[in-house]
Amino acid sequence: MLELRPNCEWCGCDLPPESSEARICSYECTYCAKCVDEVLHNVCATCGGGFAPRPIRPKGAHRPGLTLGLGHQPASTEKVLSRWSREEVESFCGQLADIPPNQR
Repeated sequence: MLELRPNCEWCGCDLPPESSEARICSYECTYCAKCVDEVLHNVCATCGGGFAPRPIRPKGAHRPGLTLGLGHQPASTEKVLSRWSREEVESFCGQLADIPPNQR
């Protein structure tokens, strides 16, 4: 199940489960749209992959008998911050920024 991290791993801003500003890579690294565009240039600082909008998990179960939604599978409350320095991110992301994610 997708982990819904509560914050941008770069700037630390809150990204609640209903946020349309959350972006994730295929490893669920989570950043805000502004950091993905302005700092990372659509390159995950950890894996080098691209980003997609994080899906919104429904608040409640909408199908009788199924235990789905935030009420049953809540978002994570554990904040995560990038372990990379600004210099490391600029160098790493700069090398990959001009290569489309599907060709990295």
